[in-house]
Amino acid sequence: MTFELLTQDPRTKARRGRLHTPHGVIDTPVFMPVGTQATVKSITPHQLRDLNVEILLCNSYHLYLRPGHEAVARLGGLHRFMGWDRPILTDSGGFQVFSLNSLRDINDDGVRFQSHLDGSTHFLSPELAVDIQAALGSDIMMILDDCLAYPSSHVDAQRSMTRSLAWAERCHRHFEKVQRPQALFGIVQGSIYPDLRKESAERLVALGFPGYAIGGLAVGEPKPLLYEIIDQVEPYLPEERPRYLMGVGTPADLVEAVGRGVDMFDCVMPTRHARNGWLFTKDGHIVIKHSKYKEDPEPIDSTCACTVCRTYSRAYLRHLFIANEILSSVLNTIHNLHFYLDTIRRIRQFIELHRYEDFLGETRRMGAH
Repeated sequence: MTFELLTQDPRTKARRGRLHTPHGVIDTPVFMPVGTQATVKSITPHQLRDLNVEILLCNSYHLYLRPGHEAVARLGGLHRFMGWDRPILTDSGGFQVFSLNSLRDINDDGVRFQSHLDGSTHFLSPELAVDIQAALGSDIMMILDDCLAYPSSHVDAQRSMTRSLAWAERCHRHFEKVQRPQALFGIVQGSIYPDLRKESAERLVALGFPGYAIGGLAVGEPKPLLYEIIDQVEPYLPEERPRYLMGVGTPADLVEAVGRGVDMFDCVMPTRHARNGWLFTKDGHIVIKHSKYKEDPEPIDSTCACTVCRTYSRAYLRHLFIANEILSSVLNTIHNLHFYLDTIRRIRQFIELHRYEDFLGETRRMGAH
């Protein structure tokens, strides 16, 4: 994998780049829809291509448990298995194990956990996290890290950060032995503490990863603090490597984080919200089940060019949701993903025009959506 830095906005840290991977080129900034179990819920790979999705995120924890990474490998790898010929990023499973809480036990060797499917016991080491992702055949894989909830004490955060660094070294060594045509990204940890974030970033950069993620966010911290942490970490990340903010966030979060030097994003919000009837618009969100939309002939967003807004009324979409029709999730997902991807398109456009500060101001005036 190689990364080109194409241009940078003169008044912010926003930047345009290009990632070259075994399964195609990715323009950055980029948003990755989440395809947890080798599928983005409610939408087909063909529809994702029509939306011009450039890269998906899949979850190695879920695929390890079902159908199994070795089975996926025997079937030709994740791309062939799910019928997706564009790039894929896989996460290590660290966040999913973190979220199991009472079902897991973490020590310096790795994580012992119980499957949420059948209660069976498994042990996930840094080396196995690499092996799982190598078998899946993703273009970009992530190190195994130790993620903390917010708030955490400095003592707990330091212990977690130190463990994550040790795991990063083990992942790095094992990845070099595996020798696969994939890229392994490091993950900066350290909770909300600037000294820990600095140490984590500097020691990861010394290992020489081809890309760096900012992890341990979107776990309950206030939004201003999230932005502050990005500002703290960014100076320690090499300019010539892509920066990935994990699990964030709203469209406004994307705009803010790009202005702080972030290149890559993933979040379940557009697809999960779609299934719950929460739809994004330029004027904020609408909750389609509300009775005021029962006979509303207007589209979700009159300025949106997606096929849903060009074809269907709010009244019809409300009817589908109230009737619990599968098509409700499909159409809502298409719209929300289009909204996110169109936000990314506008982000790129304003960076190229060297007017990103104007776009930031416009987004802030409209408020977070």
